[in-house]
Amino acid sequence: MTRPPVHPSYFVWYRLAGEPGPARSAVAAMMAEIAAGTGVHGRLMRRADDPTTWMEIYESTSMPAEFDAMLSMAAARHGVDRCARDGRHVERFVAADVPVDA
Repeated sequence: MTRPPVHPSYFVWYRLAGEPGPARSAVAAMMAEIAAGTGVHGRLMRRADDPTTWMEIYESTSMPAEFDAMLSMAAARHGVDRCARDGRHVERFVAADVPVDA
């Protein structure tokens, strides 16, 4: 039996290391590059009770290996990694009904 492809969503969170203005510009440039290269349009959010904690959300990526590479390269190229006080934490989630061994 052929299983449907798994399309993980990415949740990347971090605490800002400096001023939000330059960080917002860097993240916007990175997200634009990712969207152009992968077709996945990210969203930037901040924690409701802590404006220094940010989260990037990229939903339903159809080519996870390629997306991983693009996310890493774009973050480095735009200096987004330097905006994070304790590093960026990348987490991948799939729908709950996807088999565990998929």
